[in-house]
Amino acid sequence: MIKVGITGGIGSGKSTACRVFSILGIPVFIADLAAKQLMNTSSEIRDQLIRVFGKEVYLPDRTIDRKYLAGIVFNDPSLLARLNSIVHPVVRKAFDDWCSTKQAPYVLHEAAILFESGFYKNMDKTITVATKLEERIKRVTKRDHLSEELVMQRIKNQMSDAEKIKLADFVICNNEDELIIPQIIEIDKKLRIHG
Repeated sequence: MIKVGITGGIGSGKSTACRVFSILGIPVFIADLAAKQLMNTSSEIRDQLIRVFGKEVYLPDRTIDRKYLAGIVFNDPSLLARLNSIVHPVVRKAFDDWCSTKQAPYVLHEAAILFESGFYKNMDKTITVATKLEERIKRVTKRDHLSEELVMQRIKNQMSDAEKIKLADFVICNNEDELIIPQIIEIDKKLRIHG
């Protein structure tokens, strides 16, 4: 089975693209959701996060305090890297286990930092969803009720679209003036035929 990584910066429309692939019958593993779930359920992750960030990183109900954690790591690249080094190996194993249960011509692994984490090297092909910066800012401020300044902070923590496009096998342009469904159908055809 072919493993395809799909990525894009915050507000690029990765989730929308993944929904279209899913409608086409392609299983989609959403790394961020898996990471959120595993931060709440994996004792391996829990122990390491408490050791690095303190017991305040978990709420009284034993779920991760995402706001607290985000406040720490989004302002400190070294702590963000440390968080990723704790969570990513467990997510990768979850992805491999998930793949072993799927029957499809290919599967998608959706991750915002597919290239930054180096996990793209484990994929057979990669897709980048690219969007104009202004559109990304507008989408995220509206969706997450964040200030433009906070959105820009998060964007700066991610690799640029230009860098992601250079590393991608396929690019989906998700701007208001371009339809994404025909682009996705074309990529799906190529992946089903050639892999």
